[in-house]
Amino acid sequence: MKYLSTRGHADRKQFCEILLEGLAPDGGLYLPETYPQVDAAMLEKWRAVYRDSGYADLAFEVLSLYIDDIPADDLKALCRKTYTEAVFGTPEIVPLRQLEPGLYLEALSNGPTLAFKDMAMQLLGNLFEYELARRGEELNILGATSGDTGSAAEYAMRGKKGVRVFMTSPQGRMSPFQQAQMFSLQDANIHNIAIEGVFDDCQDIVKAVSSDLDFKRKYKIGTVNSINWARLLAQVVYYFAGYFQATQASTGSARSEGQKVRFTVPSGNFGNVCAGHVARMMGLPIDKLVVATNENDVLDEFFRTGVYRVRASADTHETSSPSMDISKASNFERFVFDLLGRDAARVADLFGAHLSTQGRFDLSGDTTFQSAARHYGFASGKSTHADRLQTIRDTFARFGTMIDTHTADGLKVAREHLLAGVPMIVLETALPIKFAATIEEALGQSPPRPAGFEGIEDLPKRVQLMPADVVAVKAYIASHVD
Repeated sequence: MKYLSTRGHADRKQFCEILLEGLAPDGGLYLPETYPQVDAAMLEKWRAVYRDSGYADLAFEVLSLYIDDIPADDLKALCRKTYTEAVFGTPEIVPLRQLEPGLYLEALSNGPTLAFKDMAMQLLGNLFEYELARRGEELNILGATSGDTGSAAEYAMRGKKGVRVFMTSPQGRMSPFQQAQMFSLQDANIHNIAIEGVFDDCQDIVKAVSSDLDFKRKYKIGTVNSINWARLLAQVVYYFAGYFQATQASTGSARSEGQKVRFTVPSGNFGNVCAGHVARMMGLPIDKLVVATNENDVLDEFFRTGVYRVRASADTHETSSPSMDISKASNFERFVFDLLGRDAARVADLFGAHLSTQGRFDLSGDTTFQSAARHYGFASGKSTHADRLQTIRDTFARFGTMIDTHTADGLKVAREHLLAGVPMIVLETALPIKFAATIEEALGQSPPRPAGFEGIEDLPKRVQLMPADVVAVKAYIASHVD
């Protein structure tokens, strides 16, 4: 399996090369040359693997289609090391809960940092350690987080040999719990950088550093954001696991083999739902992929109108679902690449010169956009603070289930896209404790705090405050690597 850049760079690389690289040399994102196809027979084989052998072995089946430069036995061992009941708290790893007939929550927040990012980041940490040991090299990871990526990456990389983490985050834009999870870590290989700005400023810094090839090579810079294909690939697995659980009642029947489901995914950076797009391109019977946004609705606007319009920092709303306070969706480039028939030159123009000069592009008149819903199954919707409060109250009152603010956005939008006879699976994104203030506003009570997180907000903090300046961040990295 070889990988190419969405912007047309001539190189074709293997998995372990792009694992450590992040962005392509031309600033594009990596995708496989083709998506491996999963037919009905393989789908039912994988259903049996998940049922009989568990999530780790299902992960191996999916990943092995994309990774041929790690020996199969080693890859299976890495999957089994990652996806354990001890780490994720349940043998199913991503258990499905039915709220009402046809509507489900897929629990993705049972990992060490209580957010769905653990599902991929725990594997990424083990892959990094494995490949760096094999090469006898080190890696300096530069990341950006709007809340959950940072803690998931740091918990996955802490203590890993040959790895340092430099994680940028928007100063004051995360919940106190999210900040505490990151800033309280005292590990020598973990560096937190609070940027005076919004998440998009942090993401721009990561891209700028990754695009400076001389600096990137000298300081061995890698990424853990979902611009890294390995992280997105790991997320593909739980779409298959969710599908198998939602359709298991009809296992073995003709209806089971072709039965479709819908997924609703709270999304800001388009990484989580892009993994669903990959699963659908592989052949998973997904009828609709519903993108749920908050007040920062750049993605909802595109799927409604065909206009992709990034917002300036000053126009990025600070909301009660802060991990989606994003106005430049990095992974969106991967979908547009497929949407435009993998026309790399056009993608390079749209996401390069066009966005940098005009801040937007318009595909509303393009025939590919006009057929996007039919060919790719995307739909979208938007949720506000008032919607979140109402959804949290309603879900707790009717089902006794407490959900976080981002999951509430997903559930609100999912209800607008229900179809009789087609299971709707909402991807849960985090545990409620991470956004306690809004839960208390909605329910008048504090969310439960898992064991081990008592008093985390009061622990000593280790963080460096910096302006949104690429040169300053580079200097900080250089001073801590040399």
